Amino acid sequence: MAAAKPSLTDSLSFCLAQLTAAAGEGPGGGKDPATNEPPLGRALLALRTRHIKAAEGIERFRARGGLRPLLALLRRTAAADPTPSQAGSASAPSPCASADSSPGPAPAAEAPSPPVRLRKTLDLALSILANCCTEGACRAEVRRLGGILPLVTILQCVKTDSIQNRTARALGNLAMEPECCGDIHSAGAVPLLVESLTACQDSQCLQSVVRALRNLADSPQHRLALAQQGAVRPLAELLAAAPDPSLTSALVRALLELSRGCSRACAEQLSLGGGLGPLVNLASHPKRTIREAAILILANLCAQGLVRPALGNAGGVEVLLGELRRRRGTNGASPASQQPLVRAVCLLCREAINRARLRDAGGLELLMGLLRDPRASAWHPRVVAALVGFFYDTGALGRLQALGLVPLLAGQLCGEAGEEEEEGIEAASWDFPEERTPEQAEAGSFRSLRLWLISEGYAAGPGDISPDWSPERCPLPEPSEPVSPTPGQISLRTPRTLHRPGRSPAATAEEPWGQEGPALLLLSRFSQAPDPSGALVTGPALCGLLAYVTGAPGPPSPRALRILARLTCNPACLEAFVRSYGAALLRAWLVLGVSPDDWPAPRVRPTRRSQHRELGEMLLQNLTVQAESPFGVGALTHLLLSGSPEDRVACALTLPFICRKPSLCRRLLLDQGGLRLLLAALTQPVPHPLFLFFAADSLSCLQGLLTPTVTPVVPPDMPLGLHPPSPCLYEPLLGPAPVPAPDLHFLLDSGLQLPAQRAASATASPFFRALLSGSFAEAQMDLVPLRGLSPSAAWPVLHHLHGCRGCGAALGPVPPPGQPLLGSKAEEALEAASRFLLPGLEEELEEAVGHIHLGPRGGPESVGEVFRLGRPRLAAHCARWTLGPGQCPRKRALALMGLVEAASEEAGLLTEALLAVVIGTESEHKGPRLDC
Repeated sequence: MAAAKPSLTDSLSFCLAQLTAAAGEGPGGGKDPATNEPPLGRALLALRTRHIKAAEGIERFRARGGLRPLLALLRRTAAADPTPSQAGSASAPSPCASADSSPGPAPAAEAPSPPVRLRKTLDLALSILANCCTEGACRAEVRRLGGILPLVTILQCVKTDSIQNRTARALGNLAMEPECCGDIHSAGAVPLLVESLTACQDSQCLQSVVRALRNLADSPQHRLALAQQGAVRPLAELLAAAPDPSLTSALVRALLELSRGCSRACAEQLSLGGGLGPLVNLASHPKRTIREAAILILANLCAQGLVRPALGNAGGVEVLLGELRRRRGTNGASPASQQPLVRAVCLLCREAINRARLRDAGGLELLMGLLRDPRASAWHPRVVAALVGFFYDTGALGRLQALGLVPLLAGQLCGEAGEEEEEGIEAASWDFPEERTPEQAEAGSFRSLRLWLISEGYAAGPGDISPDWSPERCPLPEPSEPVSPTPGQISLRTPRTLHRPGRSPAATAEEPWGQEGPALLLLSRFSQAPDPSGALVTGPALCGLLAYVTGAPGPPSPRALRILARLTCNPACLEAFVRSYGAALLRAWLVLGVSPDDWPAPRVRPTRRSQHRELGEMLLQNLTVQAESPFGVGALTHLLLSGSPEDRVACALTLPFICRKPSLCRRLLLDQGGLRLLLAALTQPVPHPLFLFFAADSLSCLQGLLTPTVTPVVPPDMPLGLHPPSPCLYEPLLGPAPVPAPDLHFLLDSGLQLPAQRAASATASPFFRALLSGSFAEAQMDLVPLRGLSPSAAWPVLHHLHGCRGCGAALGPVPPPGQPLLGSKAEEALEAASRFLLPGLEEELEEAVGHIHLGPRGGPESVGEVFRLGRPRLAAHCARWTLGPGQCPRKRALALMGLVEAASEEAGLLTEALLAVVIGTESEHKGPRLDC
């Protein structure tokens, strides 16, 4: 079979020549395009179906200069149609369809009329241009040649569906370039595209128009311009008309783009166009892209308060919660994909009707899960602010408290969570619309709210709060001071701000409202319960409040101070403060400046120590008033006698901090055994990170309460414990001409011979009297061996035997601070003094050990070393050093830690030593005090 004869249209040069001639840029260019339609039509059809679709065909067409005559042809053809056609899809057969299906010219009998022929040319030219504009270089070339304005003109003048379709497709492709997009907006194409949405009936044409509008929404400014020119409502109306799947997909994608950073105009038009219900239905669409786009549109709409109630009525709350729950599942999406849904759910909490739906749909549990998730820390401020919306919902607050909200709120006060994103005024609660006027009648719900505020003391009268008040826009003013349940109670006092009638408290109150504001407001609400102890008087909650009060970069919010004051003034919280070591924590953190993070290694703290100390003393005084009341005495007695072992220890430790009556402390701690319980607990596993610090401070306070006349600490430069040095009576025996001459020598294991006087040595100790004057062989020997004794240990023994008291010989075997005493020459000397029955030397050596290790140069680390020697007198010295008045609290606690570690199996010795110091019985000991 013979090969087909090549056609002229197979040549790109021929087609470009025909195009150039028809555009008026070549020979014979002055002819009307309609008169030259058959060869031009064939050339355009070849360009569209053959040359442009070929590999790199668009690039060759552009490089050969085809865009310029193509745009010129569009201008001429559009200008040649004198009367714009209003025919829709039901008019004459589509020239686009005939051009696509006919490879050659139409038969003469069916030759179309000139206007139809022009539209066919226009249709083919627009199709070529739209295809070319899929590439960036062509888009830039079309913009440079001024090709956007002719397209807008065609869109305005030629209303045939196929022409509108091709033109919208070309504009949509051009809009993919930001510069072209701006030019299309400036040329006024948006109103024409919006008009096409309402006038066109063809699905393909509508899809092209919708896509063009989507591509034109490439920036916040362009999205706002589209919404203001009415582009959103026709899209919503089309979506509500249940179009075919392809158009539905295009509409959803366009609405998703237009709703980014959703403007008020966008939300209004989408709602008025009836798009909320269809979007909610599409959230369960089987096609994933449509389903996810619909959900994100609903999430974007939540940024506008005016549409959120209607969105909730359409079922949007359940849809958004379900999708967020799904994405947070074990196989859920990344945190970035959850962010718009978290924001939407939090915004839905601003209206009462949506809060009810959210609560019933399990939203509270979902929000609590977000607060517990460290990966969601950037959203925590937003979630906490959303929970403020449930401020008056008692049921929801009870549920949140049961889910553990309070410790999470306390942790938010000083956490490193991300800052909450600022919302525009359009996102404010629609329960209090901005356009409300004072002349409008008050709603029943506001009247009820105002009556509640007045009854609870938050407002003095009806004029104190305006109808525009809401918890999120104005922090709730609290009572100026907590009601004192017992006369004489001390509490924080803040001046009450009076509000003029008709003004919001936000206009006059100076309550700080930083990132911690929402958390503090909710904590304040919980603290106003009759018995808030179970939630707020716990270790985590108190630590969070105290960390905020002491760690805030500026002055802390007065609301936090009022919360602490309210809790310490509530009798129902007394036992909780005891059980949780709350009173001890208040004293350690505020009065002494030691927090759990500050122990045992100190860290840099704020400089407002005096304010913190004053606050701590005030709060402890509040607890003292409670503890010394008849109710408090009964509660503490019951706790100490009938509580669990842990509660009894906590009660014994806390009593010295909150009880100022010595008689009550003696009865509870001494007569009823509370002190021994505390001392026995020192060697047990600690129930609190600061337990040993609390215990040292408690024992010191108790000592000051029970024995207030204890001798004050002597400054380091005047150490007690050593008298002025006495003359040495042994030294004369050591010279070359000893006077008197020694009549005895002691032989050490090292071979060293030490001179001695037999008479003096025999009278110094029963041991040496029996050895040197009795029936033992040593009584007849001039060289008496002393076994197991080194020269360093023997030196103070020989001095003591010859009457030296306080000559300094006892200091010789004692190592300096920082070196261990166990195994040292000092321990050997002490054992020798005990073995040789020299109690005076024992006491002198112990005094020397105490002077060096517990004196001015000694520190808390030396206390345990001294205690390890296991001597009751030194144990008493250690206890006195630890609990001595004026001792640094940190050193006291470190010393107690060392004592507990050193005690191990000697717990009884430690208990008796501390007990004697606390109750003052050790003061009868004749040994000197070694406090520093």
